[in-house]
Amino acid sequence: MENELDIYQRQGFAQPMGLGQAPAVLIIDFVVGFTDPTHFGGGNIGAAITGTRQLLTLARVRGWPVAHTRVVYADDGSDVSAFTMKVPALLKLTETSPLSQIVPELTPAPGEAVFRKKHASAFFGTDLVAWLAFRRIDTLLVAGCTTSGCVRASVIDASAHNVRPIVITDCVGDRAVGPHEANLFDMGQKYADLLSMDELRAAVGSNAPAG
Repeated sequence: MENELDIYQRQGFAQPMGLGQAPAVLIIDFVVGFTDPTHFGGGNIGAAITGTRQLLTLARVRGWPVAHTRVVYADDGSDVSAFTMKVPALLKLTETSPLSQIVPELTPAPGEAVFRKKHASAFFGTDLVAWLAFRRIDTLLVAGCTTSGCVRASVIDASAHNVRPIVITDCVGDRAVGPHEANLFDMGQKYADLLSMDELRAAVGSNAPAG
C-alpha cells in the first residue's frame, strides 16, 4: 500500500525552491503570552524561541533585514473580529499588555521592523508587502508561532506574493506537537522549503556563526 509521502512524491510535490539572492527574516508573534501555557503557549514554543536566537544572530551578522510581528488589539475591544470570536482571549493582547510584548531574548534591534497585526497572516492588514518590496526581498526565512496558525498563514501569503518562504524548523513551535508536525509536513510539500539551522548555515556558507 502506498504511504502518504509516496503519494506526494509521485504527484510532483515538494520541489525545492532554494535560497534566493535577497533574504530577510520574519519572526512571527514570539511574545510573552505565547511562552506561557496558561495563556497561549506550551508545546515546543520555548525551544523554538531558543532556536530563533541563533537565527537572529545569523541575520544580524549577515546584514539581512529582520521583521518581527506582534498581535495587538484595541484596549476597548472595538476591533473584535471573526478571528477573536473563535479565540476571545486574544483580545487581551493590547499594546501595553505584558502578554503582547516581544520576549526579551528576541528584543528587536534598532532598524528591525515591528509589525502589529490582528489576524493570522503577517501580511494581512500590515505594511509587510511594501517593506519586502522596497528591499527587493526574494526569500523569507520564517520563524515564530504557532506553526499551525500564524506561521502557516504567513507562509501561504508569502508564496502568494511570490516570495520564497523557507521555514526554519528549529525556530517554529506550537502549543501541541501534533499540529506542529502535520503543518510542517504540509507546508514542505506545497508552499515552503524546510531547513534546520544547521542546514541554513551550510546553505549560506562556512562563515555563518554558530549562535
